[in-house]
Amino acid sequence: MISSSEYGSHSWELLVTVDHQHEEVQKEFLLRVTGDLHIGGLMLKLVEQIKISQDWSDYALWWEQKKRWLLKTHWTLDKCGVQADAKLFFTTQHKMLRLRLPNMKTVRLKVSFSSMVFKAVSDICKILNIRRSEELSLLKPSEDALKKKKKKEKNSKEPVREDILNLCSSPVSSGLSGSPGLYSKTMTPTYDPISGTPASSTITWFSDSPLTEQTCSILALSHPNCSPETLAEMYQPRTLADKAKLNAGWLDSSRSLMEQDILEDDQLLLRFKYYTFFDLNPKYDAVRINQIYEQARWAILLEEIDCTEEEMLIFAALQYHVSKLSLSSEAQDFTCESEVDEVEAALSNLEVTLEGGNTSNILEDITDIPKLADNLRLVRLWRRPRKLSLRTIKPYWFVFKDTSVSYFKNKESAQGEPIEKLNLKGCEVVPDVNVAAKKFAIKLLIPVADGMNEVHLRCENENQYAWWMAACVLASKGKTMADSSYRPEVHKILSFLKMKNWTMSPQAVSDPESIDMKPECFVSPRYTKKYKPKQLAARILEAHQNVSQMPVVEAKLHFIQAWQSLPEFGLSYYIVRFKGSKKDDVLGVSYNRLIRIDIATGDPITTWRFSTMKQWNVNWEIRQVAIEFDQNVSIAFTCLSADCKIIHEYIGGYIFLSTRSKDQNETLDEDLFHKLTGGQE
Repeated sequence: MISSSEYGSHSWELLVTVDHQHEEVQKEFLLRVTGDLHIGGLMLKLVEQIKISQDWSDYALWWEQKKRWLLKTHWTLDKCGVQADAKLFFTTQHKMLRLRLPNMKTVRLKVSFSSMVFKAVSDICKILNIRRSEELSLLKPSEDALKKKKKKEKNSKEPVREDILNLCSSPVSSGLSGSPGLYSKTMTPTYDPISGTPASSTITWFSDSPLTEQTCSILALSHPNCSPETLAEMYQPRTLADKAKLNAGWLDSSRSLMEQDILEDDQLLLRFKYYTFFDLNPKYDAVRINQIYEQARWAILLEEIDCTEEEMLIFAALQYHVSKLSLSSEAQDFTCESEVDEVEAALSNLEVTLEGGNTSNILEDITDIPKLADNLRLVRLWRRPRKLSLRTIKPYWFVFKDTSVSYFKNKESAQGEPIEKLNLKGCEVVPDVNVAAKKFAIKLLIPVADGMNEVHLRCENENQYAWWMAACVLASKGKTMADSSYRPEVHKILSFLKMKNWTMSPQAVSDPESIDMKPECFVSPRYTKKYKPKQLAARILEAHQNVSQMPVVEAKLHFIQAWQSLPEFGLSYYIVRFKGSKKDDVLGVSYNRLIRIDIATGDPITTWRFSTMKQWNVNWEIRQVAIEFDQNVSIAFTCLSADCKIIHEYIGGYIFLSTRSKDQNETLDEDLFHKLTGGQE
């Protein structure tokens, strides 16, 4: 018998299961421990008993019942709360995970299952050479999408084989971070800014990392479109409720994969969660630009975001152009003739930074806020529950100053009081354009106490539309035309309108490469049902005339800008129940605002801007989000389609991203992110 004095009266037995590959060695070990033994000492004791000679540095203890890692090795068992009934699992922290990227390619790599998801995503992005990892996160596939996939596999005669790109030798596998050179501001450009291929000066770097030249091409270049049959078999959200389901699976950034029931070799989606794409630079961001382009492309093809027929043809033309260039030998050529000297590149970047663009009008912008004045036509709608009244279209003299637009009977009466002054701060601005029909209108949804006032401003031509539309967009964000982003916004609108303005060219139809176009691959299924393939091909080729001279990276950037100009861009939907309401509503979360939407009609009811938000908090007991805004406005709601933590993280995440600036170095304040998004459950 063993005397109690030998072990101490306060010792007890603890069962630990070891995750190892040696079949001849037992996996369960019973250790006699005391409460004052620290976690590091327990692991040492365990390894001594296992008697297997191997590297145990990546192993840690996982507490199954509590679903938590015991990573603080200096803590004692008593401090951790571990007692005799605890089931501990000694396992590796880095495990294999399959990630489906925005371009629908699947990569397999080792990821930390013990780090917070925010840190794990940062490590993944360093391996994939994607800057600004804070814009991405991991998403569980929606149940409806999984059901459709299983049904497809069941009906298929041959087993469905997924083409998986293995990145097992990545730095993440060994727990090391990616190459710091990727994030250096003075480095030689990594990519050719025209074709998006790796610059020759970085080929040696690629050969040392898991991103070989071939791998880089898979991630940075767009590949042939899927067949119309494959597109038809993919899950498409039909209603706002369906779209809300897509956003229910975002993982909690403040917890680890293991804590969220993710198992080794599970498949997750890596997606851009926050739609604020900061500092996109073709020299360094070929992979990032391509993955944003692919996420936008699939959102349009699967009708996750609505667009007009005219816009769909623009998107189709750009896709066709990118696809055509990506298949050509030029885009696949991985040798770039021009070597950029590192010092020269650094000096060039410094020169641009110091100049800060065109400075000729800086003093004028500071001292004098510009204004617009012109003849426009007004259409007035009052949108309230179960009521809709329409006034006739009338021409007025409009004056736009600061963030307000006023209108007068005519130009002569502009010195007096206006008929009405509309404050556009916090309103919704929606384009209503048909270039072919010469229709250039701006739809303004202005929140009032009992609904939304809908005002349409009709412009005479595209130039007038661009100036006024840009002013309205900035005013809705609380900015004036003196802001430095005003002229770039005008230019962006004009370039998009130019793409929409096309005429048929005889050689476009006779283009031999267009014979095998397969137009059904470039538009959503709705349009393949509406038009015959020949009709679609002809219309896509018409639109292609305006983009046919663009380099591939520029075409992708134009596609992203066109996507950003859609009214529904950047909205993530959730089904909620507002406090005091008897029916469900949809809440749209965007980078700068929250929108309450009628679930039946899809009409916006109220908009709240983040810029007017004073504070927000969560009552974790009843899972209710409460938000306070300026002017004593407060709202509270419970989330029905997802955990309220997801919405809480979205709000905090967007506020965190708004604090970024180009003056900062590229290291992130991770503590601030968790402070804004973590919550106190």
